[in-house]
Amino acid sequence: MPTFTKAAIKATFISLLNKKPLNKITVKEIVEECGINRNSFYYHFDDIPSLLEEILVEEADRFVATETDNNTSVYESLISVIDYAFSNKSVIQHIYNSANRTTFDVYLNRICTHAIKSYFDKLEITKNIAEDDLDAMIMYYKCQLVGFIIDWLGGGMKYDLKIKMKRICELFEGSMESALDRCTKINA
Repeated sequence: MPTFTKAAIKATFISLLNKKPLNKITVKEIVEECGINRNSFYYHFDDIPSLLEEILVEEADRFVATETDNNTSVYESLISVIDYAFSNKSVIQHIYNSANRTTFDVYLNRICTHAIKSYFDKLEITKNIAEDDLDAMIMYYKCQLVGFIIDWLGGGMKYDLKIKMKRICELFEGSMESALDRCTKINA
């Protein structure tokens, strides 16, 4: 029963977050919609921020475990993150515009790092690169992706980020390979 109750609290919270901003959601509203008492909520969570953080951890873990395994290009890695954000648009927009944005940023960074790292892990050339250089490359591309997503979120997700990213990838095609090649030559 406790697992069912915890899942119901999470589902209700996400449902409410799809409809309204985070700061407008109350514990009272969650428990009334779930049909449970306040003690049941507080048995599982300290407060709404702890509920949000647990959901973000679970979603980041799920994304890391499944979303980027088959990406064969940096564009596909970027698109997997963008698709994930777009499929959860209202929830992400409400979290992004809340006082809990810092928590969201931590998990956005984790997801973007994983997307970029999973792509680099598939490249044969990265096996010849010093770990520090590879970490620097992953950090650079992760920061680029996070920046694009934050700009998109800050603009209300109004433009098609996939189209923008596709064009950016076309404009900068070969730059990653060139940088990786320089790393290989430096460390050879």
